[in-house]
Amino acid sequence: MSEEMRRDEKVFLMGEEVAEYNGAYKVSQGMLDEFGPDRVIDTPIAELGFAGVGVGAAMNGIRPIIEFMTFNFSLVAIDQVINSAAKMMSMSGGQFNIPMVFRGPTGNAGMLSSQHSQNFESWYANTPGLKVVVPCNPYDAKGLLKSSIRDNDPVIFMESELMYGDKGEVPESEYLIPIGQADIKREGSDVTVVSFGKLMKVALEAAEEAAKDNISVEVIDLRTVRPIDYATVVESVKKTNRLVIVEEAWPLAAISSEITYHIQKHAFDYLDAPIHRINSMDVPLPYAPTLIDAILPNTKRTLQAIKDVMYR
Repeated sequence: MSEEMRRDEKVFLMGEEVAEYNGAYKVSQGMLDEFGPDRVIDTPIAELGFAGVGVGAAMNGIRPIIEFMTFNFSLVAIDQVINSAAKMMSMSGGQFNIPMVFRGPTGNAGMLSSQHSQNFESWYANTPGLKVVVPCNPYDAKGLLKSSIRDNDPVIFMESELMYGDKGEVPESEYLIPIGQADIKREGSDVTVVSFGKLMKVALEAAEEAAKDNISVEVIDLRTVRPIDYATVVESVKKTNRLVIVEEAWPLAAISSEITYHIQKHAFDYLDAPIHRINSMDVPLPYAPTLIDAILPNTKRTLQAIKDVMYR
């Protein structure tokens, strides 16, 4: 964010605790000192209000980054996100671009119970006019966020509280990652595993365990769930003939449901086993750690699905 704000004076950050407190998760640490209160702006606890201010700013050619402390709180602002930001270009006959980013953490982050542990990637991905990005590591997060800030359409950029402490190699030189381009994180020949966000860790761990049983797993990181890079998944399934999809969201109308439909339409004749989906169980997430572990996707469930499609 700081690099983009240095590059373009039209970019600004607004949200709860982003300035004086340096961000609820210290994501914006030091930005107030560098850019001042006109470009790093603390807001009241009023998501609908400051999301609307952001849409208005974007309509006037400014490039806001609106931080939700968690996407659970974005439900308060969802009218502005969907009925204003996503639709404005179409409703104005192309007169108004909305170059803005809504960003913050998504999904479970430990013992936070039902109202603070939800995944709304498929909700937002269901909306024409929005782009939805869900990175899984520092390298991708930087390249995708820079692309999102420069995009002329509204972007939903979904992070994870559990990954803010993750470390990884990030080039000092400028780089961008295109929105809508999946990445093969591990090549394999027996089974394709598709995931995104923090559950990529589960997918990669399951692939490592499967390798001990001489199962070669190809792991694909979608990186963005609107648009989805279907072609990369289809080509992988044509090679491996088997597919497992790992997603933290509830199973009904999930991203995994959409991918399953596209594979049966475009690669049905290549499948040697039914597609398996690993989702969270269809219940509100509880508080107790033992129940959280039982409900969320994990390495054990993913490994079993890999073995199931291999008929092992």
